Amino acid sequence: MQLLEAVSRKSLNGLRICGWIKIRGAASSLIRATLTTDNITFNCTGTVIAKNECWSFFKGGFALDLPLTYALIYFENSDGQQINVSISSASLQPFTNEQWKNIQQNIINTERKRAATLHVSDVDGKSLRGAKVVVEQVSRDFPLGSAISEGILGNLPYQKWFVERFNAAVFENELKWNSTEPQRGQVNYTIPDQMLQFLHSKNINTIRGHNILWESHNVIPQWVKNLTTSELKISVHSRIHSLLNRYKNQFVHWDVDNEMLPWDFFKQRLSPNASLEFFQTAQRLDPLGRMFMNEFNVFEHCDLQCAVDNYVERLKWLRDGGVTMAGIGLQSHFFVPNPALIRGVLDKLATLNLPIWLTELDISKKLDPQTQAKYLEVALREGFSHPSVNGIMMWTALHPNGDGCYRMCLTDYNFKNLPTGDVVDSLIKEWQTGVVEGETDEHGVFTFSGFLGEYKVTVHYKNRTTNSKLSLCRGNETKHLNIHL
Repeated sequence: MQLLEAVSRKSLNGLRICGWIKIRGAASSLIRATLTTDNITFNCTGTVIAKNECWSFFKGGFALDLPLTYALIYFENSDGQQINVSISSASLQPFTNEQWKNIQQNIINTERKRAATLHVSDVDGKSLRGAKVVVEQVSRDFPLGSAISEGILGNLPYQKWFVERFNAAVFENELKWNSTEPQRGQVNYTIPDQMLQFLHSKNINTIRGHNILWESHNVIPQWVKNLTTSELKISVHSRIHSLLNRYKNQFVHWDVDNEMLPWDFFKQRLSPNASLEFFQTAQRLDPLGRMFMNEFNVFEHCDLQCAVDNYVERLKWLRDGGVTMAGIGLQSHFFVPNPALIRGVLDKLATLNLPIWLTELDISKKLDPQTQAKYLEVALREGFSHPSVNGIMMWTALHPNGDGCYRMCLTDYNFKNLPTGDVVDSLIKEWQTGVVEGETDEHGVFTFSGFLGEYKVTVHYKNRTTNSKLSLCRGNETKHLNIHL
């Protein structure tokens, strides 16, 4: 065990922790950082898989609602081995809630927005001073969506509520193997076909494919569990080819082999390389789709099997096996989200230069509605403000027949917002530009900063009016647009 101590003369709400860890006495071991302060023990501030006499990088931290004046951080192995732990170049960075929010906003202003300059002139190129400019954002670049259930089909209030908010979607259960082939050989894609048609009719084209296969023994179709090894190989081959041949180019992502880190059904029944073969086959059948791992407890809890270093190693294994279109899915089923830990894990995964999505974000239903909403906002802000997160999907599919949602709903059965839904609406409004109005200066120039996405630009000068389109995508330079009247 090793100990670090942080003391502040002023109260702090959190601490970012990083440093290099190595061990002696074992080939490798999962090292967990635990915080103790003011009679509070915080068991999950980060993990690292340390190796014998080899430095491994740790990054994590904690954030609490209550202000603290000191913190003791213990680094210890969590698997019971008798080992020595060494720390080098440790860095402790205290912060207050206000400082953390300022950092988030600075990143949002840099990564999620872009400056634009409009040059207005007549047909001869003469600058027009005092031209009236109206800029309106018509679509958002950042995918923010939710799971949907079969219950959305034919349910106009559900459809209206969903389409007014979201530009991305995923099917909760309807594409899974036990839904499309409940009995061997009886394949039926009617429901996912209808759900896909509905989304396309509403111009929602960012749709995740969840999932092709699933490693958990608890969710494997019963008839699959009873197959011989040779029969299982045939059925898996049929499942992958049937699904991807039907839906090639229809889904932006595929969760290829769900929850590979904690579970191992196909690894046990087929081969240690079974999941790699699944990814290779899926990539070959749908080469434009992103082939995602989709894991839980990577930053929800300090889970040995789902530790971020294990995730990194498995992604490298896929890359070495020829999977070039991999993606990183983080399910994000939180009880109490820890922003500093989330950021540390995202920073570490970002070094792989792969797309990162929060794929199933929700908050425990054991919390009261207001607390649930508060923590949802914490998690959404943390995801949106990290530059390597390419999209967020909430796991909030509603079942209007009375079955509610998996853990968290955004609305009641009459599609009246719950506190969580109010948080989502508030953030959607905050994270879009809305309407910007003004006049060109003496050089015929009008400037603004807007969230990434598509814009309609209307310019009026004397008796002349023109409409233009402007696209703001990621970039460090100011976007320029010439408009002639």
